[in-house]
Amino acid sequence: MIAGHPELFWGLVASMWIGNCFLLILNVPLVRYWLSVFKIPYNVLFPAILFFCCIGTYSINNNLDDVFITVAFGALGYLFMRLAMDPSPLMLGFILGPMLEENFRRSMLLSRGSFEVFVNRPISGTLIGLIVLFILWQTVSFFRQRGSGAKKLEAEPAAA
Repeated sequence: MIAGHPELFWGLVASMWIGNCFLLILNVPLVRYWLSVFKIPYNVLFPAILFFCCIGTYSINNNLDDVFITVAFGALGYLFMRLAMDPSPLMLGFILGPMLEENFRRSMLLSRGSFEVFVNRPISGTLIGLIVLFILWQTVSFFRQRGSGAKKLEAEPAAA
């Protein structure tokens, strides 16, 4: 893009510089007013945030199903938060999953459906071996922690 359309690229860079300058000019004098948002009570701020999230989701496609999908993923996120699960691997899966599927399909076409292509090269074989090793390590450590937690509960006397 830089070589083919340099005017478009440098116009984009210039617009980012101009936007940052405007943000600096606006935000420095208004910082005390932006901080007053933290004085709004949570029971007022939270429904307002939910309302604007729903309005924004609806306004993209003018479809109410998008709002329901947003609510479902919000409930799933709340469940993950209550279960103390880290959302980072899930987000990585959503972002990298389609690329992984496309390249997996491509490699299966090139190898005519043989999985051997993944283990006969040293780099890919090593990476697959490490992945299997880490999965086994996590599984074993999970069951060890689970077993030691049960033993601790059995060893403690019941409080009267």
